[in-house]
Order: sequence, then structure tokens, then C-alpha cells
Amino acid sequence: MTDITVTREEGETKGRFVAVVESHEAELTFSKTSPTLVIADHTGVPEELKGKGVGRALVEALVADARASGYKVIPLCPFVKAQYGRHPEWSDVFG
Repeated sequence: MTDITVTREEGETKGRFVAVVESHEAELTFSKTSPTLVIADHTGVPEELKGKGVGRALVEALVADARASGYKVIPLCPFVKAQYGRHPEWSDVFG
């Protein structure tokens, strides 16, 4: 398994979780609709990182951050929605 470090970047209305692995950048972007609700917009993982768990690590970082910060997530992104479908234990985070 590849060692994956995810960082969070945030602006006023948008943000993203970023993982740089083997000099390739993957991201999960989100939009803030209110202090208690964000929309997971898009997950982008370059071809070189596919199958290494990077996308899942980004979603796990989003889930952990939502729990720690007390917000809910609307999974607009198909990848985030699919991951949520595989992890019913995340239902406390997804609205």
C-alpha cells in the first residue's frame, strides 16, 4: 500500500483535499453551501495513481474532517457517492 498524506485547502466558498503521491497530485474538491453543509463536487486521480487507494484516502479525509468539524456532505461526485455506498458506517456524515 502506498503511503498517502492528504492535506486540506480551503477558500471562502470552496476547498479541496489534496494528495501528492509519486509526484502526482490527486484532489477531491468541495463547495461550501453553509457552515454545516458541503457538496463533494469532484474527485480527480491521475492515471498513474489509479488502483493505489488514493481516491479512497481523499474520501476518508473528507469523512474525518466532516466528523471533526460537524458538517454534513452531499455526495454529488459519483466516486464519493460510490464510496459512501460501500461504507454505511459513514451515514452520519452524508446528508
